[in-house]
Amino acid sequence: MTSNIRVLLRRLGKKVWARAALVTAVSIVFVLAAGWVGTLFPFMLVIDLGQDSVGSILQIIATSMLAVTTFSITAMVTAYSSATTTATPRATQLLVEDPTSQNALSTFVGGFTFSLVGIIALSTGYYGDQGRTILFLGTLIMVAIIVVTLLRWIAHLSTFGRMADIIDRVEAAASTTLNAYAASPSLGARTSDSKEIIGESVPSHESGYVTFVDVAALERIASRLDCDIHVLALAGRYADTMSPLAVIRSATALDSETRKAVVGTFRIEAHRTYEQDPRLGMIALAEIGSRALSPSTNDPGTAIEILSVLQRILSKALQTDPDAAVKYPHIWIRPVALSDLIVDAFRPISRDGAGIIEVQIRLQKCLASLAATAPQHAHLFAMAADRAHSQTLHALSDEERRELDGLRRTLWH
Repeated sequence: MTSNIRVLLRRLGKKVWARAALVTAVSIVFVLAAGWVGTLFPFMLVIDLGQDSVGSILQIIATSMLAVTTFSITAMVTAYSSATTTATPRATQLLVEDPTSQNALSTFVGGFTFSLVGIIALSTGYYGDQGRTILFLGTLIMVAIIVVTLLRWIAHLSTFGRMADIIDRVEAAASTTLNAYAASPSLGARTSDSKEIIGESVPSHESGYVTFVDVAALERIASRLDCDIHVLALAGRYADTMSPLAVIRSATALDSETRKAVVGTFRIEAHRTYEQDPRLGMIALAEIGSRALSPSTNDPGTAIEILSVLQRILSKALQTDPDAAVKYPHIWIRPVALSDLIVDAFRPISRDGAGIIEVQIRLQKCLASLAATAPQHAHLFAMAADRAHSQTLHALSDEERRELDGLRRTLWH
């Protein structure tokens, strides 16, 4: 199974409609199977049920599940809208992929379908006595599942879409991607330091963001052609028909099928995703902190919390030992520069929080701590601290500047 197919299957599992469709299909199969599965038993399973008791229970489930489903969709859409306006639109995709809300909505839709199909089957005389008994037992199981799911959903709604929940989700996504990048900056390929590469360029057929690069598929192509492929467009890069995705150094000219195969290893979409893009998590966290510092929000506490999150993520990544093994010897990749990650993470907050002494103090402490964590990269964090300090020269009062200067002397000298 190729990496692209695995990515598609993984993304399909995160789609709410996919889970809802699966639960709905299982519910329909069970309701219809109850009419004939009883004939497979070597004994009779019949319970003396009251007048149309199964139909009455199914009618109650159908009515209530329709209302609960509508309420759940409204709550989810409200959370998505809140995340977009109060945090960052880049966090919305993480809320959409929330498994608890997806399971709740799928269960409610499945329960509604279960009861609706059951009512239709009962009204047509589809079930015998044994089939009606099996349907009754299945209905009791469905009621138990719905009650447990509803209780979990109510508890989940108390935090779903709140600022702390959004920050935690973005932190988890950013940490996962950044740790994977730190462990394998070149994605298992050879590390390229060259900025100018001579070879045959392969541009994109469409415009959009690169969200995934199938390095294994590129290696198979390069091995077949006995050539080297230099990847220029990693995840997060905007591609168009004028910019090359890769440069191929081959002794023979490339045919159209090979060029099409190379382009097919790059997944291009309208929006960036967190899967293989270490910069997106930094950007999303910085946007949350920057928006909290806007005059309309005026919430420096959230910006300070974001700085703590950034420090945790980067500290863990900086302490990760990269894997030097080369799995794809024919592929060359220039990794994302740490300086770019630092700029993505701290420049918006240092700019928008230039006039808030509490934010600047926390920012200087955060950068100094990261410099101590990775002494080999200390100069990068020192440069970021200097840039942040220079932006405060005309934003802070004289007393606040003296306090910040004294702190900087303690931290950096």
